[in-house]
Amino acid sequence: MAINRVPTTPFSDQRPGTSGLRKKVTVFQQPRYVENFIQAIFDTVDGAEGATLVIGGDGRYFNETVIQMALKMAAANGFARILVGRRGLLSTPAASCVIRKHKAIGGLVLSASHNPGGPDGDFGIKFNMAHGGPAPESFTEAVFKRASAMAEYRIVDAPDVDLGRLGETRLGDATVQVIDPVADYAELMESLVDFQRISELFRSGFRMRFDALSAVTGPYAKAILEDRLGAPAGTVVNAEPKPDFGGHHPDPNPVHAHDLMDLMYGPDAPDFGAASDGDGDRNMIVAPGLFVTPSDSLAILTAHAHLAPGYQGGLTGVARSMPTSRAADRVAAKLGIRSYETPTGWKFFANLLDAGLITLCGEESAGTGSNHIREKDGLWAVLLWLDILAEIKKPADQIVRDHWASYGRDYYSRHDYEDLDTKAANDLMDKLRGKLATLPGQRFGDLTVEHCDDFSYTDPVDGSVTPRQGIRILFKEDARAVFRLSGTGTSGATLRVYLERFEPDVSRHDLAVADVLAPVANAANEIADIVRLTGRDAPSVIT
Repeated sequence: MAINRVPTTPFSDQRPGTSGLRKKVTVFQQPRYVENFIQAIFDTVDGAEGATLVIGGDGRYFNETVIQMALKMAAANGFARILVGRRGLLSTPAASCVIRKHKAIGGLVLSASHNPGGPDGDFGIKFNMAHGGPAPESFTEAVFKRASAMAEYRIVDAPDVDLGRLGETRLGDATVQVIDPVADYAELMESLVDFQRISELFRSGFRMRFDALSAVTGPYAKAILEDRLGAPAGTVVNAEPKPDFGGHHPDPNPVHAHDLMDLMYGPDAPDFGAASDGDGDRNMIVAPGLFVTPSDSLAILTAHAHLAPGYQGGLTGVARSMPTSRAADRVAAKLGIRSYETPTGWKFFANLLDAGLITLCGEESAGTGSNHIREKDGLWAVLLWLDILAEIKKPADQIVRDHWASYGRDYYSRHDYEDLDTKAANDLMDKLRGKLATLPGQRFGDLTVEHCDDFSYTDPVDGSVTPRQGIRILFKEDARAVFRLSGTGTSGATLRVYLERFEPDVSRHDLAVADVLAPVANAANEIADIVRLTGRDAPSVIT
């Protein structure tokens, strides 16, 4: 098959963010836009000639079209073997699993994660390295520089590959293997949690609801929960991945997974509720009548992971992103293991995992993971919860309350101000930075500022420094507010304000979250002057 060298000119907006390049579908649909960016990635990968590459995505609109382009370009760029999920599907954690198991040089992951799908929705492309995790900033910056000087891309002239049929196909000098997207991942899960114990839990009459939100985790959840573990048919709902996620917003939080929340807070709630997001790397955990914050979930999994077969040797450490509540730190201190506070972005956990410094890690945005792969993993977190429930033999809500009784409760919430004018959002952060030196000692309501900073991270493995990762305001009353601009959106700017207050008194563990955090929210609004600088008198979303 002939290799075509197609002349092109660069685009100026192809700088990857923390999770690759994310734009509106209509942007990716511009002629040569996808090809330019993929060629820039392939030009940046060392050792592509003769190597194995993994390709897959979350099934959102434009997924299969881009996969066909990527396959033909990979064949033209010297890759010898290309593994692709059937129908083009691979959840992000499964892609990491496949890269690691098959010793691939890396993988193209086609997803915009929890962002909306469909023709008017979002699309994304990121590259995961040979360890299975997201590319570091040094790689993504090199990709941007290459994309900014792109003069041609290479692609074989060939028919599309049949993505619905398992097996091998020759494409130029490369072999394309269409694989079962679930098989390798399910095998890995069985090595980490006790499938027999969870099966017995379901046989005992245990009921759960898993809402896949018409996204990529549906086939994985049905194959593992229903087919392998014996959960009753219908346990997994919205299980068929759809290009527009069936009209759902594929973000597993109480606002967007409202059907699950209504069920779990209703009179006939099952014993356990869970959901996952667009590409399968996030999770939401709900006990009957009780939403478990991702921060609490990470802490509870840290406290109990040793009960599962894959973690019986104990944990070396735990890491959380800086905006995530400090609940996991409290567990680490009691267990006598290391704890780390990193910037937001899974790539920061990868160094710690590779160095053996941590076993578990997580972010407040519903991502939880361990050293089994180098991505967050939504279904893994659900399975680990089920294994803990099966072993402890207590209701999920009781496990949460017992945890609070032992470690105290970190009341926690996130306020998102979405689609802000980018200049206004940046001005707010700049003005806030300008106040930091004068804030300590000032009183806002019943809270007194003890310390504040613009978080900077020094990686304990490679010594790299990552500055300006969010502004922290710590109060003497064991509360804090964190401000940062999100890097996962595709239009405008999103200001995230994270609110936290620790409560050790068990008698105060059932108060309304909004009431406990109201003084912190008021202080945060006053300090940052949010209403005046954004024109918003309330957040777009509170989770």
